[in-house]
Amino acid sequence: MRQDNRWPIGIAFCLPLIVGLASLTIYPIIASLYYSLTDYPIFGRPVWLGLANYRELVTDPRVWLSLWNTAYFAIFAVPLGMFCGLMLALLLNLKVKGLAFYRTMFFLPSIVPLIAACALWGQILSPQRGLLNEFLRFMGLPEAWVPGWLAHELWAKPALVVMSLWGCGGGMVLYLAALQDVPQELYESASLDGATAWHRLWHITLPMISPVLLFTLVMGLIGTMQYFAQAYVLTSGTGDPNDATLFYALNLFNTAFAEYRLGYASAMAWLMFVVIFVATLGVMKLSNRYVYYHS
Repeated sequence: MRQDNRWPIGIAFCLPLIVGLASLTIYPIIASLYYSLTDYPIFGRPVWLGLANYRELVTDPRVWLSLWNTAYFAIFAVPLGMFCGLMLALLLNLKVKGLAFYRTMFFLPSIVPLIAACALWGQILSPQRGLLNEFLRFMGLPEAWVPGWLAHELWAKPALVVMSLWGCGGGMVLYLAALQDVPQELYESASLDGATAWHRLWHITLPMISPVLLFTLVMGLIGTMQYFAQAYVLTSGTGDPNDATLFYALNLFNTAFAEYRLGYASAMAWLMFVVIFVATLGVMKLSNRYVYYHS
């Protein structure tokens, strides 16, 4: 067969991927953009509204509340998760005995099925007989100071932040791999120059692993904007107490499949895309100053 006639064979091999990409990715994106400009009650025909859905988004208090809840979670959960993962990686990088065992134990929660983890944490965070509050009572904390966790709007979001630390082992594995890639000569030279452990951490370790820190930061921000399953399972999709756990993705889901407003939900999805894009772009702009790429 001539070389020029091989392209149909290549197209044939790529055809399943092309069809899947077009039908499962490209078409849904275009369709959601169209539906965002319509009133689409799912079981009826879409009616063209133009930008009415987007104008409603600006004045919808539940949209702003869900954005605030999501921003609160991102501000606390992402940095804390990165910090805990990095601290665990630094400890394991000390070449302690049983490294493989500890690495496995810390990573194991990351692969526990999400629904099972939510059921477990629902028991741990129970205000009455939860393991966490029982421990606080055992330590002598007055009953008036024992948090209500998911039953109280003041503690609901902090409870989910604490729960998010359960999976910091995933980031730990990435940080540990990055730490083991840092040239030891840099530490030796710094020690000869009298650098303390803190100085070595701040001026060598963090800059050398900064690309991995950037990756986990971006992925964490994207993940928190789509934070849904935990809040849905632990609150039965209501966002209780008093909408304290009404995250943006949960609000979008309820709008689409509880209120049957698929057109408005599509507009909410595009707003989510814009927020994620702007946040990611901002982080990437800052990375030009703070991220060091070494060969």
